[in-house]
Amino acid sequence: MKIFSGNANRTLAEAVAKSIGRELGRCTVNSFPDGETFVKIDENVRGEDVFIIQPSSPPTNHHLMELFIMTDAVRRASANRITAVVPFYGYARQDRKDQPRVPITAKLVANLIVSAGANRVLTMDLHAQQIQGFFDIPVDHLYAAPVMYQYLKQKNIQNLVVVSPDVGGLKMAYAYAQSLSAGIAIVAKRRKSPTEIESMAVIGEVRGKNILMVDDLTETCGTLTAAADLLKKKGAKKIIACVSHAILGELGIQRLRKSCIDELITTDTVHRPAIEGVKITTLSVAGLLGEAIERIHGNSSVTSLFEFKGGRTS
Repeated sequence: MKIFSGNANRTLAEAVAKSIGRELGRCTVNSFPDGETFVKIDENVRGEDVFIIQPSSPPTNHHLMELFIMTDAVRRASANRITAVVPFYGYARQDRKDQPRVPITAKLVANLIVSAGANRVLTMDLHAQQIQGFFDIPVDHLYAAPVMYQYLKQKNIQNLVVVSPDVGGLKMAYAYAQSLSAGIAIVAKRRKSPTEIESMAVIGEVRGKNILMVDDLTETCGTLTAAADLLKKKGAKKIIACVSHAILGELGIQRLRKSCIDELITTDTVHRPAIEGVKITTLSVAGLLGEAIERIHGNSSVTSLFEFKGGRTS
């Protein structure tokens, strides 16, 4: 087995390799002056089971090209099997035609990964479950929930209600509520633009409760902060947000600083520099990804990795 990493999140890749007692494979991944990506695999991979760890975090297009070119490089170097490990799958929000004359970019990215030479995909907390069906190769879809659950269990939050900040996240919220023996509520929203919310309403009882908002992805934090403000007006006490992939652009950071969210819990699927003025707890999914890589390499089942507290996350 050989594990390689692009430049998207080398820290996570090193932690994944270390968790299973291995070292990252040697490769050169850099750019020409005109911005073109250059890749060279600096060790023999003939007949090897190769794993390429590369989330499609910003700059998204650049990191996706690194993934495609690295995959093509190891395929041409006669690797036996290539697994694209994409902890954060970019373009996942563009998974359907919801307007005239728009693309289904999540499907296009899936086609490109397969065309580059990947034989299987390992990913985590897809924005839409149906993206697994966009691939004609095996997809192992992990969840950050077991890692989140361990941390939340230690906090032992009393009088807890799990809230989905939109109707689409109800399934995830229900799984957390079951595992934490908590109540459940939903914030129904109507979106005005990709960064603005027009109107919101709370379905469920939140007055006097501690709130855990759960979502798979946030970038501008518009939905999370607006939902938190509304929940506070409805009488909620402490508000914690639990998000698998926190991309956090400048707008998102500004909103978090001004919001009534007491803590943002997220994972290290996306490399993120330290942010001042916001309480962010980053949990590592390296052990989970490492265990999945070991099981895939050994042709073992990964089903148990989907479970926590005896119940499946989906």
